[in-house]
Parts: sequence; C-alpha cells; structure tokens
Amino acid sequence: MRLTRYTDYALRTLIFVGLHEPQQSSIAAIARAYGISENHLTKVVHQLGRLGLIHTTRGRGGGLRLARPPEEIVVGAVVRLTEDDLALVECFAGGACAITAPCRLRRALGEALAAFLAVLDRYTLADLLSGSEGPEIAQLLGLSASRVEEPPVRLPA
Repeated sequence: MRLTRYTDYALRTLIFVGLHEPQQSSIAAIARAYGISENHLTKVVHQLGRLGLIHTTRGRGGGLRLARPPEEIVVGAVVRLTEDDLALVECFAGGACAITAPCRLRRALGEALAAFLAVLDRYTLADLLSGSEGPEIAQLLGLSASRVEEPPVRLPA
C-alpha cells in the first residue's frame, strides 16, 4: 500500500503547524521547510481547512493554526479523509473480476487494509508531536520547539 503525495503533504502540514503552535504558520514556510510545491500545498491546506483540521486566516497577519487540539486529530482519520481511493485492488472498487465472490485474496487484502488503518487509528497528532523526537523534527524544519514536550521523567519507586 502506498499513500498519495496529497495525504503525505496533509500529514506533514499538520505536523509542521502543530510544532509551530501557538504561532501561526504559512504555506510558504511549510513548503520551504519540506521542499515541496506551494501550489500543491495550497490545495492540501484548503481541504484541511474544509475538514475542520486547521483554521486559516487570510490577509496580513494571517496564517494557519490547528482547529482542534492535537489529541483529537487521529492519523487514521486523516488518511481516510485525504485518500481518494483506498481500494487496494479493482474488486474493492466494484470492478469486474470473475472470482470476486469466493476469492480469498480479496478477503486477505481487506483484512490487511483494516489492520493498516487500525494501527493508524491508535495514533494522534499529539503522538507525532511529543517525545524526544519532537525537538529534532522542529529543528530540522527551522522551528522553535514551542509545543514540543519531553517525555516525563519517571523516578524509581
């Protein structure tokens, strides 16, 4: 299975914006940080706004902010909302196949897709932003790690 570039950009945009909170982000800054097309990213940001994942403000002083807390943005849901077609094979999309009804491959691929999405459903944007990797990711993107949290230090009992 391979996710589209569109979904990849959507997830990377959410990571960037989440790491940059509480400051606003810009499409230009995100595109520059990842080395991707501003034009393509504009379409992704528009959809993320329509989906209620980010809040966009136009004009001078405008930018992008998360529309929900990172704990409420589920990675699996983002994938489902941004992927046009999760049909792994033609028969998933209603295509014609002579062996569709008794086909074990169809069942196996369906189970694999469900497992893939179930794993992604266990992660939220907060999981992607926190931990020891957060500051490193923020640094690689040229951001100050304002939202990044270190994992709690556990003292021996």
